[in-house]
Amino acid sequence: MSINHIVTPLDSAILDSKEQYVFYHKMIDFAFKELIVAVQREKLCNDQEVLLFKQYCDLLLYSIEAMRIKYMYDEEDNMKVDLTDSGFPNYLEFRYLFNDLELRDEYLEKLTPIATLKQEFLETLMHKKQVIRKSKLFQAASIVYYSSVNKQYIFNRFVQGKILSAPKGSHADLLTSWSFYDVSNNRPFICFMYFNYDGNRVNDYKDDIYEVLKTTADRDMPLDTMAYAIDRRLPKISPKLIKRIDLGPLHNVFAKDENDITHAILKSIGQKEIPLESYAISLRLDELKSNSEFKEGSFFSKQILQKWDTVLKQKYVFAPHRIIQLLYNKTPELMNKLAKAPIEIADLKIDIKK
Repeated sequence: MSINHIVTPLDSAILDSKEQYVFYHKMIDFAFKELIVAVQREKLCNDQEVLLFKQYCDLLLYSIEAMRIKYMYDEEDNMKVDLTDSGFPNYLEFRYLFNDLELRDEYLEKLTPIATLKQEFLETLMHKKQVIRKSKLFQAASIVYYSSVNKQYIFNRFVQGKILSAPKGSHADLLTSWSFYDVSNNRPFICFMYFNYDGNRVNDYKDDIYEVLKTTADRDMPLDTMAYAIDRRLPKISPKLIKRIDLGPLHNVFAKDENDITHAILKSIGQKEIPLESYAISLRLDELKSNSEFKEGSFFSKQILQKWDTVLKQKYVFAPHRIIQLLYNKTPELMNKLAKAPIEIADLKIDIKK
């Protein structure tokens, strides 16, 4: 199936050709880079948060590029893009990458040596004047995949950032970040927590902090529930501000859901009103601040906990100018409920061969 077959909302979300892998990777790579620049330009995050935001996005892009190499010439398996409010690869694709690379040495031993494969390619192209078979191309892609992809940079279900000094003027002294890929909706989330530590060396307590974040803040849930769980299970820290960024959905021709923005874009692509590579990105930023503290427990085991404000929920849409006009025309109520007017990002141009 060529890229030109992806023209209506009824198409499969399975990428089953080289053209589709190239198209999808170009789209998501371009969209994420535009998003990073726009988040910084619009000051949705401070400078320190933008750096961390970029690092997590880079992990995602590295993983998706690894998927492209993995599946490029594989005739047996196809990469799956999630059908729900996502537009991202299904979470299992990240798990498959991680599992593959656990056994990289074993796989490399079974593959045809590079020198032998090069000789076969030269013989086929120069002497036999024939096209190289897909099975041989898959062998070459597998060598690149297993020899160059680093498991350390694969976006896992939970990715923990370091504990840093918070920027000057922040709500607390320390800052940590983490990211997770929510299994239920197949979208990445990035979190920041500003906190104070009741002790001399926070590094002495970091393993406890990391363990609690991994077990209580690793999925999409009400932000006040997450904040309360962190606060209660870590008596030596005082969380003062928690921010969570929901990345997505990525609205594009590969997304298959009932989201109004996705539906508007897919319908217009199907009617040839906008190009196949048209896209938009939704982003939700939830923020929760502590306004005071209270003590809970008995006389001998009191714990100081935070009193939290109401969760501040802000929704944003990033899209090229033409798509913004389309969305104002097709979904005006939704556009008027955003935290600010849709944020313009660049058009994506892909040369689609017919």
